[in-house]
Amino acid sequence: MNRTKTILLATITLVALSASAQRFEVFGEYSYLHFSPTLSGLQSRSFNGGGGGAQINFLKILAIKADLMDYASTDFTVHYNTPVHLPTGGTIPAGTFTSKGDMFTFLFGPVLIIPIPKVKPFGEVLMGGSKTNAYVNLSNAIDQAGGTVAVATQHPFTMALGGGLDVDAGKHIGLRLAEFDYVLSRYSNPLTSTGNQNNFRYCGGIILKF
Repeated sequence: MNRTKTILLATITLVALSASAQRFEVFGEYSYLHFSPTLSGLQSRSFNGGGGGAQINFLKILAIKADLMDYASTDFTVHYNTPVHLPTGGTIPAGTFTSKGDMFTFLFGPVLIIPIPKVKPFGEVLMGGSKTNAYVNLSNAIDQAGGTVAVATQHPFTMALGGGLDVDAGKHIGLRLAEFDYVLSRYSNPLTSTGNQNNFRYCGGIILKF
């Protein structure tokens, strides 16, 4: 339901803005996300997925972008040699715990374009939120083994800062050869050692122009 509301809100906002736009674009992309869960004993994870969005160009150098990405489930495994007592009062028994988790991001913000013929380098600052069930599922696996870890679903602040390169392939079509972003997410719960996760993503796909 949250994903549906987010997509609906983004659509309404973009339709309202498009009345004064010079050009409207929609895109579909593959996306790779290198996620750092900041969880002791668990290394960075790789998410593969994709999605799309829309971009409204008001000037040759300025646009507003909506970016929605959905990532498939990946494994999360942690091992504790001895029981862990959490600052919140919960406990994690000794053992190995495995679960799966996916992720969804919804980001919006300005894009700065360098208007070179046929090739369009761009930079962007996108802000919004995200959701993953990885921490909740791992918490449930620990609790089923006798632990007492309480982790609630979160939709924390998330930001993407980076840029990429688009190439014109025709009057109404383009290719996003590469987009590279630093992605900051702010998940915080008893399983993490910090409230900030420093992540990286790559996107590439097809652009339709109107």
